Amino acid sequence: MLLATSVVGSLPQPDWLIDRSKLAGRMPPRVRAKELWRVDPDHLTEAQDDATRVAIRAQEEAGLDIVTDGEMRRESYSNHFATALDGVDIDNPGTTINRNGEPYPVPRIAGDIRRQRPIQVDDVRFLRAHTRKTVKMTVPGPFTMSQQAQNDHYADAEAAAMDYAAAVNAEIKDLHAAGADIVQIDEPWLQARPDQARAFGVKALNRALEGVEGTTAVHLCFGYAALVHERPAGYSFLPELAACAADQISIETAQSKLDLGVLADLAGKTIILGVIDLSTPDVESSEVVADRVRRAFAYAPPERIVISTDCGMKYLPRESADGKMRAMARAAATLRAEVG
Repeated sequence: MLLATSVVGSLPQPDWLIDRSKLAGRMPPRVRAKELWRVDPDHLTEAQDDATRVAIRAQEEAGLDIVTDGEMRRESYSNHFATALDGVDIDNPGTTINRNGEPYPVPRIAGDIRRQRPIQVDDVRFLRAHTRKTVKMTVPGPFTMSQQAQNDHYADAEAAAMDYAAAVNAEIKDLHAAGADIVQIDEPWLQARPDQARAFGVKALNRALEGVEGTTAVHLCFGYAALVHERPAGYSFLPELAACAADQISIETAQSKLDLGVLADLAGKTIILGVIDLSTPDVESSEVVADRVRRAFAYAPPERIVISTDCGMKYLPRESADGKMRAMARAAATLRAEVG
């Protein structure tokens, strides 16, 4: 669809499912954080199923064209997958420096990183069974996972990233086979650590995408706006993604007021254009959203643009997320009428 609409991945989890005050009071967990769940473990899967149904319906009612599962089953975008891999000691975590320059607990790599089983296939099957819309699933990227871990096993971070990439590759293929129309790789640390990213980030991405036949995307951002408040004027790592095998590149432009001239470097890619500011719960008007999209037309035609949020909406109030999705859908309708 022309100027299709979608969220990046996450929606706000209900307060009855997860302790949102605890969630907001910390950086996204890299190790397991089971203490965040409000529901007894015996009933947690059922509760997550119910929350996923609500998330799907919220997107449909808002008028979005591409639907995710809202990441209702995850404590963070990355730890759900990263802690399910072999070779990671989650009982004796390590530390790394987060985006704010603070030490933070992370998985400790103690052996070869291996994916012994599908991790999110049941999730995409559930999503596919509950909507007729185009569906997207997200997985953390190999570079990001290699940076969110303490490496006590591999000779260097690149070697770890390549084994993470093999695990992601197997997962993407299984997700497509199970019904995902789009699989998005979340790689925010390409932006956070650009020097290392230039050394092996695209190499790891392309290994993760090797032999994949379905539609794929890569998401870069500056971190959750609720937790990382300062935004640079531009990406430190973006033109390099022209060399990656992904079909689509997801970027944020609303809060940062990004100079969209950078899109000229990605002429071969569909752009998932973040036009919803997540630093405030205030709901933008559809005209404000439409204006943010129009800025991109000088650099990418409407046929190569998907309208989206800057990042995941996990930390917003639910009513704000619903309003922002509706504004996106109305903006898309306006723009489709304009461009024919």
